[in-house]
Amino acid sequence: MKIEKVDSNFKFGNIRRDDLLWIDGSHPCVQINGAEDINSFYRISEENSLQMRENVRHLSTNTSGVRMRFCTDSDYIALKAVLRYPCDMPHMPKSGSSGFDLYAAKNGESMAFRKIFMPEGLQLEVSGEYSFGNSEIREILINFPLYNGVTHIELGLSQDAVLQPPARFTYKDPIVFYGSSITQGGCASRPGNSYTAILCRDLNVDFINLGFSGNAKGEPEMAEYIAHKSMSVFVMDYDHNADSPESLKATHAAFFNIIRKTNPHLPVIFISRPDFDCDKELNAVSREIIYDTYRQALESGDNNVWFIDGETLFGEHHRDSCTVDGCHPNDLGFMRMAEKICPVIREVLGKK
Repeated sequence: MKIEKVDSNFKFGNIRRDDLLWIDGSHPCVQINGAEDINSFYRISEENSLQMRENVRHLSTNTSGVRMRFCTDSDYIALKAVLRYPCDMPHMPKSGSSGFDLYAAKNGESMAFRKIFMPEGLQLEVSGEYSFGNSEIREILINFPLYNGVTHIELGLSQDAVLQPPARFTYKDPIVFYGSSITQGGCASRPGNSYTAILCRDLNVDFINLGFSGNAKGEPEMAEYIAHKSMSVFVMDYDHNADSPESLKATHAAFFNIIRKTNPHLPVIFISRPDFDCDKELNAVSREIIYDTYRQALESGDNNVWFIDGETLFGEHHRDSCTVDGCHPNDLGFMRMAEKICPVIREVLGKK
């Protein structure tokens, strides 16, 4: 017997109203953030991904960090979407890998979570609804799936609803994150709970998530691609995917130097892996390699670099409760990461 027959709170996917105004990302009042190609929702456009490895090209179709934003006074929001492929990960719920979560804010309030929309089983169709109960102007944020792609999305609003562009971000240029599966968002229970989403929501800053699960290898092609993007801060967090300390040492400083050559004054934050306890001896070696890139930059007179020790990111108490599998953070782990990283980025942005 399915759980929704036993507990009605688990029912999802119904859209009860048939009198809706349907909009998509092409509407002039809707803003798509986090995707280089706003039609396909690819994080890296198909053209630019041709220079990348096949695995990176595939992962760039995952919509981690892609968001839809607008303002409306609609008392009701419905969602219909089609995913690129079925996704059944053993250690990550579909609400995170293939779900969309809805946030809303009004009158200058902070964005607050309201609803999760997710597929049933291995279906590609996602649908659902949320009622606010009144018609006040709100800013709406829809986070896209962390480990799936999206071929189509529509939002249903009340027929007489006002539709306006979203408010501007506090800073003109986005933060760019480059890293591993942890950066991509594995294994958050929903997209808005990845650490990149949490801290950028708190800071009201746009971001581009270039987390590539198992495939952030520090290639020069990726560094050249990132170096030519407009960004307010670059967060370099890829040591998890280095094949060995030797490969990390061979790529880390070189990757940074490519970024720095094109962006001499760009703030760069180096972060070492948060799941430090799983192999303290090996992870200490990798951390030292990352710190050495930071130290060399400082010694060369570069004052636009910061270092965050990944061992500190899960805090001191109940550190073993911060991951799903000893490696990938759960929501607690991501929240603790965001709480440690956010003050550093706030300090960095305050100096711009």
